[in-house]
Amino acid sequence: MNTTSTGTESPSTVEAARRSAPQGQRVAVVTGAARGIGEGIARRLARDGLHVIVADLPITQEGIDSTVDEIILAGGTATGVSVDVTEEDSVAALVAAAVEAGGHLDVFVANAGIAQVQELLDYNAEDFQKILDVNITGVFNSYRQAAKQMVAQGHGGKIIGAASIVAFRPFAFLGAYSATKWAVRGLTQAAAMEWAEHGITVNAYGPGIVGTAMWDLIDEKLAAKNGQQRGEALAENAASIHLGRVSVPADVAKMVSYLASEDSDYVTGQTMLVDGGIQFS
Repeated sequence: MNTTSTGTESPSTVEAARRSAPQGQRVAVVTGAARGIGEGIARRLARDGLHVIVADLPITQEGIDSTVDEIILAGGTATGVSVDVTEEDSVAALVAAAVEAGGHLDVFVANAGIAQVQELLDYNAEDFQKILDVNITGVFNSYRQAAKQMVAQGHGGKIIGAASIVAFRPFAFLGAYSATKWAVRGLTQAAAMEWAEHGITVNAYGPGIVGTAMWDLIDEKLAAKNGQQRGEALAENAASIHLGRVSVPADVAKMVSYLASEDSDYVTGQTMLVDGGIQFS
């Protein structure tokens, strides 16, 4: 039975689209998918024909539901699941939910992450530990749990992580964030080496300056530091973009679409920049 929805099907059919994938459909998990880049990735993968597990923190349930609804109204299928990526048991439960929805796991996008804008001399230990927990431990938990499931299935899969332009070129006032994204890049390479024998590719994507809430925060903090008006700090950084515009989540989602597809079967261990030409690697 076709369980996709165009917005005109019966409530029972729409509910089916929210909960389970048609037989043979590929299944992708996207963490941090309630808004921003994660939402854009989830919507793109659904458009590519995958059943998407839209995952985010319990406090973002409204955003999870909204993303799922938008996917279904566009003709896709999706399941909403809450997760805390800093807790490995929570990530294991997320993977189990994906398998329950689709029978298997084909793609895991470890997108969840946070940014903190602060001078290193003013950083406190609690904030530093929090960004480590989310941006490094969260990706480690996601990679490991996804790989365990893919190894058990015996037919490989795609694991994709969220790095950043700062994995190649750190920014001032983003010291801790930069360190975590360098770590994601290194973890991605090591995981690619270890899991290649299982047919699992492991890659990461590195957004540059994206028009999301995270960059709004960066702009606000930099403007306050430098005595600027809101928007001026962002404009200064954006001036280095060779393609002449700040990116949008759809730009990043296109790269993830490629990394999740069979077109990237011979690509592994890479961190692919999506920055409009700020940094050449």
